[in-house]
Amino acid sequence: MSDTTPSPRSTMFSRVFLDHPATVNESYLQHMAFALGFCFWLAVAAGAALIHALVPALCETTASRILRKLVARMEARH
Repeated sequence: MSDTTPSPRSTMFSRVFLDHPATVNESYLQHMAFALGFCFWLAVAAGAALIHALVPALCETTASRILRKLVARMEARH
């Protein structure tokens, strides 16, 4: 008779790395790719907002346009 109870270590691994991606029907790597792409565009939006803060005539709608697209992408996933 073998014990099939998961070890606490594998349970923690699953909880930390696999459970959340599974809630959006993605693997860990698919979720990481989406999150990194999201991170990239947030950084671009932050840069545009910084440029706009320094020179108001530049990047007037860039950050808000990027954020609207990101929100639409995120809402389309759920």
